[in-house]
Amino acid sequence: MRAVDANVLVRPLARDDAKQVAAADAAVAKGAWVSQLVLAEAMWVLDAVYERTPGQLRAALGLLLAHESLVLQDADVVAAALAQYRTKPALGFSDCLVLEIARKAGHLPLATFDKALGHLDGAQRL
Repeated sequence: MRAVDANVLVRPLARDDAKQVAAADAAVAKGAWVSQLVLAEAMWVLDAVYERTPGQLRAALGLLLAHESLVLQDADVVAAALAQYRTKPALGFSDCLVLEIARKAGHLPLATFDKALGHLDGAQRL
């Protein structure tokens, strides 16, 4: 199974370039592995470049988790991060993902200067 980069993952979600969308759809249809780093980068691109709302980002994450041809690295961690992101939409998804990666690795608390992140279970505001 091939891995995909964030720009490939973004195309089926943004649908902004017909030629690249078709190529990305074809590549993903054959099965694709998505690393957590690529997922975080794709969400950042959708937020910063395409100005998607937190609700749209959550919907995109749900679609990616349920996609029949995509394998997300540690999908359980991504699902837990999405659950955190649903309860605290003011946080970025990447913050939630970092916390859940640390949780799975057994390295809590997560030290942070971020006030909102510091309120989540498993995080500690410095």
